[in-house]
Amino acid sequence: MTHADDIDPSGVLDDSLAGTAGPERTCIVTRQVMEKGRMIRFVAGPAGDIVPDLKGDLPGRGFWVSADRETLTEAVRRHAFTKVTKGQAKADAGLPDRVAQLLERQLLDQLGLAKKSGQLVAGFDKVEAALRAGQVKFLLEASDGSSDGRGKLARLAGPGVEIWAPLPSEALAPALGRLHAVHVAVKPGGMAERLRVTLRRHAGFALPGNKI
Repeated sequence: MTHADDIDPSGVLDDSLAGTAGPERTCIVTRQVMEKGRMIRFVAGPAGDIVPDLKGDLPGRGFWVSADRETLTEAVRRHAFTKVTKGQAKADAGLPDRVAQLLERQLLDQLGLAKKSGQLVAGFDKVEAALRAGQVKFLLEASDGSSDGRGKLARLAGPGVEIWAPLPSEALAPALGRLHAVHVAVKPGGMAERLRVTLRRHAGFALPGNKI
């Protein structure tokens, strides 16, 4: 969806958020220009609040911030949203935590969809087989998984496979319909590209000490 009145601070007409490709945006805090997949869009809500728009499809003028906790926290501290909305909206102090929670939910939802569509396999043996067959774009490991298993699969992955450890097993397992989920492989394709965006953003909002 394209919003005719959605102009970012650089004066560029916004369009839909599709992967990491497409027009770049300017962060309202750092003024850095980067691809949309490394940023998060916000809009002013009807109640005068600031609403995260992870999918990039909410109506209204969009305001873009680099997808990391520190920058968004600075935006709240400096009242950046109040300034760009000319006093019509204000961000509350809990906005960075709310974005982090939304990103975790989005990540788990996307993993569930990837499993249902056959774009994801879980379990050491299945992941190992997929890696040996060259059918893996991302290797996701539970952040609390054993180093032995993770190390073996990482060696099989090679330089062309991205490796992430975004969440513990207890968070990953329910989304995948499993009792335990330590090793997960995502196949190449459109779902993998959408997951890449979410994984990058999620990593940017990890609390200090919990980052990969």
